[in-house]
Amino acid sequence: MFNLQGTEISHFLFAMGCLLAAAHLLGFIAERLYIPRVIGEVSAGLVLGPTLLGHFFPDLYHWMFLGFSEEDKLFGLLYQFGLLMLMFSSGLKFQTHFTKEDMKITSVLVVGATVPSFVVGWMAADMLNIAPYLGVANNLLALKIVIAISIAVTSIPVISKIFNDLGIMQTRFAKIVIACAGIHDILLWIALGFATALASKGGVFTLATGLKSIFLSVGFIAGTLILGYLLFNRLTYLKQNLLFRASNMGYFLFIMFMLAALAGTLHVETIFGALLAGILVKLSMPKAVSERIEQGVSNISFPWFIPIYFATVGLQLNLVKHFNLLFFLGYLLLATLTQTLAIYISSRLIKQDRLTSINLGIAINNRGGPGIVLSTVAYSTGIINQDFFAVLVMLSLITSWFPGTWLRIVVNKGWRLMPGDENIISKQKKKINTIKSLN
Repeated sequence: MFNLQGTEISHFLFAMGCLLAAAHLLGFIAERLYIPRVIGEVSAGLVLGPTLLGHFFPDLYHWMFLGFSEEDKLFGLLYQFGLLMLMFSSGLKFQTHFTKEDMKITSVLVVGATVPSFVVGWMAADMLNIAPYLGVANNLLALKIVIAISIAVTSIPVISKIFNDLGIMQTRFAKIVIACAGIHDILLWIALGFATALASKGGVFTLATGLKSIFLSVGFIAGTLILGYLLFNRLTYLKQNLLFRASNMGYFLFIMFMLAALAGTLHVETIFGALLAGILVKLSMPKAVSERIEQGVSNISFPWFIPIYFATVGLQLNLVKHFNLLFFLGYLLLATLTQTLAIYISSRLIKQDRLTSINLGIAINNRGGPGIVLSTVAYSTGIINQDFFAVLVMLSLITSWFPGTWLRIVVNKGWRLMPGDENIISKQKKKINTIKSLN
């Protein structure tokens, strides 16, 4: 019943192994060039997918990735697991401890990053000819929502990786940026849930449909966090909790899968469940436990599931046939200027200095993993077509590049990220200079 033929298993393992190896190799090369690893991982799919291998050697591409009837479904399953693990990992990076001043800054930046960017994205959708980018759902309203989200979305995983690589994860700046990205993206996932609900209704929008979608998303988030916070800690450490005693990691993965399944049952995106499971662990578990779980999830996810997810995104792209370079460059300029200026102006309004405001604007203008998740969900639900899917993925990749380069310059120059981070930046600059002198 659950068996594949031996030749099919061998074929799939060969194709998956090649894709995984390419993802790690190109990710490694990207990091050596000070480019976020995710760009290299998606590039693996571009190299082995329709863009390069499929274009020059179409028979080899079809043999490798479409060699038997169920192969695409096996890759699809790994793709979904990678997506869930990415969102679970993102939730585990959620920040929980703030001073009143930091809460004020974060709140202003969340509003500043969301409202103007969403409005500009919505207006741009009205001004641009977006009809050629409609997906099979043929829902113009859902497409407009996706465009607005794509302008405003921010990435926790990529910016966290950049902070870790630069040794500035413990700075006040990093804490505020990650918190802003987390809260910001929860709001945008609610909007995405509304868009996917519209698409699933065959293009019919009613007030009842809209209110139901928003109520389900908000209710699921609030109910999970409130009930989870009250019950999770107590239930976890009960002597009768044999699953936790049998395997701590297995227990938390079980919670993640159950919340994702519940979200799907309620017609809320399954990624909500995985994200909230991570946030719940971060909020309710002692710091030592949440850090151990985060490390365990990283050990499971980043060697296999997450690289395969990003590489499979690349496999779905055909930049030769489905990519309008001029449209993309205009869209990139619009998204980058809108998000960066919105954050810069918001930061200046609360009396942050110019350099701090620039740093915040560039760091938050980083779409990375969530931008790719947005594009894949919108594409899979028929909101966008393959042409716009390629635009959104490339937007996520390019805007992930900017913050890493800029923040590396800031650290190397010994400039301040924001008030309160002077000592950390000074120590990091000395460390970098020491490494350079040894080399």
